[in-house]
Amino acid sequence: MSRQATTNTHTTSLRTAADWGLVAVALPTLAALTQPIGARGGETLGWFGGSLAPLFLIGVVLTVLAGRTAPTRIKGAWTELAGIVLAWLLPLHLLDEGVDLSAGAGVWLFLVAAILQLWRVLGALSARPGWTRSVVVPGLFGLGLLIAWEILVRGFQVPAILLPAPSRIAGALVQHAPVLWDDFRQTVLISVLRGYLLGCGAGFAVAILADRVPFLARGLLPLGNLASAIPVVGIAPIMVMWFGFDWQSKAAVIVVMTFFPMLVNTLAGLSSAERIQLDLMRSYAAGYGRTLVKLRLPNALPFLFNGLKINSTLALIGAIVAEFFGTPVVGMGFRISTEVARMNLDVVWASITVAALTGSGLYGGLALLERATTAWHPSMRRR
Repeated sequence: MSRQATTNTHTTSLRTAADWGLVAVALPTLAALTQPIGARGGETLGWFGGSLAPLFLIGVVLTVLAGRTAPTRIKGAWTELAGIVLAWLLPLHLLDEGVDLSAGAGVWLFLVAAILQLWRVLGALSARPGWTRSVVVPGLFGLGLLIAWEILVRGFQVPAILLPAPSRIAGALVQHAPVLWDDFRQTVLISVLRGYLLGCGAGFAVAILADRVPFLARGLLPLGNLASAIPVVGIAPIMVMWFGFDWQSKAAVIVVMTFFPMLVNTLAGLSSAERIQLDLMRSYAAGYGRTLVKLRLPNALPFLFNGLKINSTLALIGAIVAEFFGTPVVGMGFRISTEVARMNLDVVWASITVAALTGSGLYGGLALLERATTAWHPSMRRR
């Protein structure tokens, strides 16, 4: 049997196991949930206590069966996705009704089957190019992780001081939105953007100079390896002592962290031009400057964007860590260190969420800009 035929056989087996496994687990789950597995207001919940859980289970079974009979695989995947949503909402519904999910295994078996079903549906949707593969599939995957986090934390009654549920973090984001906005403005709009522009700009300019003066590159590259090994917690207090507690010290830390990645990536990009291309420019009597502008810099754009994307996350990390060692009474790092001391973990996780979304947004924006400006490059055609 060929490798392709074996792969198709395994895919079919996984589809059948996921489909019928979810239906099969739904039946014992229905029986398990009818037992007195929790209490609400001093009364035992038996036979669902008027719950809507049977409707969720019936909807899951019907949508899975409908997906199996759909005319195409994509249409079946979208149909089954509705059943998966119902399957993931069932534990949340039971938690809202006061059911102790840790007292029985039926719901967890059902959730495992739903995870396998989601896995198969995402595999089917990822085969469709365009926004479905690049946006819908990652979005559904991330949403599934959040819902699983919510169910596990609440289902096993994990203390909020150890790991709060996403719903608590969302509530903290709304409740402390003005404070978090001030922290975002101080850390990102004032410190990160200025340090990022200074560090990346300096790294790019020195790379152009080092490309023109070869001994400068041979002297700076070992320093770049040395600087990458220096921990930011060692640089930050020194920069705070040198430049004070305001944004200048945070920008200095960011410059140190982003200078050498930009330098190394730019030099690698400038040296990526092929010899036949350089010979063609020489045949046109093009000097160093024209060759740099017309050939070498455009050819180096993927490397430049790699440096920019790496530095977008390094800059945010550097600013937050630097704020641990001294800052005005505002900033993400200041908020995290202060609220940890107060054991207010909801606000800490809210600040972490803002930082994560900011870093992802910066990286994603640069990735979109790279795709728009380097669509002609062979490295982008393979994506």
